[in-house]
Amino acid sequence: MSEAPAAAGYDRAPMLPTYGADCIDSVVPALMAPPGERPTWIPEPARNARQVVLLVLDGLGWLQLGDNRRYAPTLSAMAGGPVTSVVPTTTATALSSLVTGSAPAAHGVVGYRLRVQGPEGADEVLNVLRWRTRSGDARSFVPPVGFCRVPAFAGAPVPVVSRVEFTGTGFTTAHQGGAREVGYAVPSGLAVEVRQELAAGTPFVYAYYDGVDKVAHRSGLGEHYQAELRAADRLVADVLSVLPPGAALAVTADHGQVSVGDRTSVLRPDVVAGATLISGEARFRWLHAVAGAQRDLLDAARDVYGHESWVASADEVIDEGWFGGPLEHEVRRRIGDVAIVPFAPVGYLDPEDTGDVRLVCRHGSLTPEEMLVPLVAAGRD
Repeated sequence: MSEAPAAAGYDRAPMLPTYGADCIDSVVPALMAPPGERPTWIPEPARNARQVVLLVLDGLGWLQLGDNRRYAPTLSAMAGGPVTSVVPTTTATALSSLVTGSAPAAHGVVGYRLRVQGPEGADEVLNVLRWRTRSGDARSFVPPVGFCRVPAFAGAPVPVVSRVEFTGTGFTTAHQGGAREVGYAVPSGLAVEVRQELAAGTPFVYAYYDGVDKVAHRSGLGEHYQAELRAADRLVADVLSVLPPGAALAVTADHGQVSVGDRTSVLRPDVVAGATLISGEARFRWLHAVAGAQRDLLDAARDVYGHESWVASADEVIDEGWFGGPLEHEVRRRIGDVAIVPFAPVGYLDPEDTGDVRLVCRHGSLTPEEMLVPLVAAGRD
C-alpha cells in the first residue's frame, strides 16, 4: 500500500489508494476478465472461476475484520488479503468506483455531500445517497443520469442483487445505470437471487449488503457489531452454499470504520466565517471559500485543526493524487477549496447538516482503519 507525502507541516502521511492495482477501482474489471487473464492480486479461488459473484459488505474494514475474526469464521477461512478503498472513504464514492472500475477523478462522484446548483441557481449541497438538497428531491434539477461520468460494468447489463428499496433511487440511477436491478426484501433473499442468476448461466453477479455499516454507525464496534458480523458471515456461507461447480465468491467492502463516539465538534465559527458553504462529511470536510480568501481560510483551518487533521487546499489534494487524477471543471466545482481530514478519531459537524450527528463509527478519511478493506474469495470445484 502506498503513502503520499503529507501536506506541508504534517509529520504523518495519509494512506493513498493504489489506483489501478490492488484497489477497489480495479476489482470489477479484474473479475469480469476471462478466466486465466485475471491479475495475481485477485485471490486464487476467483482467478480461474467460470462464474464469479462479488459480494460487497458495506463498511467491513480489513482491520476491523482482523480484530473480530472469531465472529466471522467463513470470511476468515477465505483466501486473500487487504486492498485499498478510494478517496474519500465514503459509500457514494467507493461504490461508484467499484461498479465503474474507475477512480473518483474519472467518474466524478467525489464525495457524499457535494456542491451543486439548486433550482434557483444558488449553490446547494447534494446528499448523494439520498439525492436531496435543502430544496428537496434533487432529481428534477440534478439529473442522476450523467452525474456519474463512467458507465457501470463497462456498459454490460450485470445483475445487481441489493435491497429492493434501492431500486430506482437517484444514487442507484446515477452510479448503476444500465445494470439489471434484482431486489431482495430481506437478507435471506440475497443468496436465493444469486443462485437463480448463477443457474441461468450469468458469468458475473454483483451483490450488496449494508448491515455491517448500519450497525457500526449506530452501535460502534462492540457486541452489536460482533452479532452483525456473525450474521454477515452466515450470509457469506449461504452464498457459498449455492455456488455451482467452477464458480467462486469474492467478498470486498467499500470502506472501513473509525470509532468516534462523542468526539465530534461543530466547526468553529471563526474558521467557517471565511466559507460560503460547507460540504463533505465529518471525517472529510470541505470548506468553500469566500472569493479571494482561499489562502486565509486554509491558514485558519490549519491553525485550528492541524494538530489532529490533514488540512490541505483542493489543489494539493488533486496534485497529490488523492482522487486518482485531475478533475474536469464540472467535477472540480463539486468539491470545496479547503479539506479538513482527521487522522485522529474525531469528526467535524456542519451546523446546517440535518443528518444524524449521533453516529458512533464514522469514515471518510485516509487512515488505514478506513482505507483498507478485504478482498477474499472461495470457490467450488
